[in-house]
Amino acid sequence: MEIKEQKINDVIVLEILGRVDTTNYGKLDEILSDNITKNEKNIIIDCSEMDYISSSGLRIFLTGFKKINAINGNYFLCGLQESIKEIFDISGFTSIFKIFVNQEDALKNIT
Repeated sequence: MEIKEQKINDVIVLEILGRVDTTNYGKLDEILSDNITKNEKNIIIDCSEMDYISSSGLRIFLTGFKKINAINGNYFLCGLQESIKEIFDISGFTSIFKIFVNQEDALKNIT
């Protein structure tokens, strides 16, 4: 897994490339936690290049959501491939997260 991080105005965009699994989910957790500790309240996770996510990865997504929610921030996902969207549907995560087609749509919805 590779994570590209950029800041667009007051939004942190994390682009995930590859697999999020038990061997590397800690890196994502660390990056999310660091940004939340720095009081970043707007985070978009771009999953358009993510091709697999394990239950450990799903847990990190949920933990990040809860932390951002606690500080009244925005935590959006975008670019879910069909196979990833299916995992989110099965786990019930599509009803928890705000999910957008692409990064542009997610950025337009930051309040």
